[in-house]
Amino acid sequence: MDAAQRRFIADGVEATSIEQITHGADVAKGTFYLHFDSKDDVLLALRERFVRELLDKVKMAIAKRGAKDWKGKLAAWAAAGISGYLHAAALHSIVFYEFQAPSPKKDGDNIIIAHLSGLLEAGSAARAWSVNDPRFTASFLFHGLHGIVHDALANQKRVARPALVRKMQRACFRAVRSRSD
Repeated sequence: MDAAQRRFIADGVEATSIEQITHGADVAKGTFYLHFDSKDDVLLALRERFVRELLDKVKMAIAKRGAKDWKGKLAAWAAAGISGYLHAAALHSIVFYEFQAPSPKKDGDNIIIAHLSGLLEAGSAARAWSVNDPRFTASFLFHGLHGIVHDALANQKRVARPALVRKMQRACFRAVRSRSD
């Protein structure tokens, strides 16, 4: 998968052959087919890995906050999400835009939205904020984060990460009507 990722980023999906992937991985072509049926399967696996790694980064950032630091947890979610997308922007572009095959999972299976929804529910239960519909709010925040990163990458020569994070954090706090604001 690492060899495929490097080739896809360097040359694009269409221009990359399975032979180039196996050569880059220093494995026989038959070994590729033990793990994948096609390039599309590799792309789906890379998409899933991107999402899992992003979620892991978000979880680690949130875990560094105190148990009752709900505002800090939400701020960490925004910062880690933006950082994760910016760090892997080229891969994200390939597996979500260049590669058009739908994920075998349904849209409702977005694990990042599900995780954020759980955070919002827990914060509401702790009376840190008021969220009437955690799933809706999580989806709104996730897609907003995704949109602002995409927009920044498309329209800025150099993304001003700290400013982008601060703006996203403020949007998160407004969305949950944080009681500490």
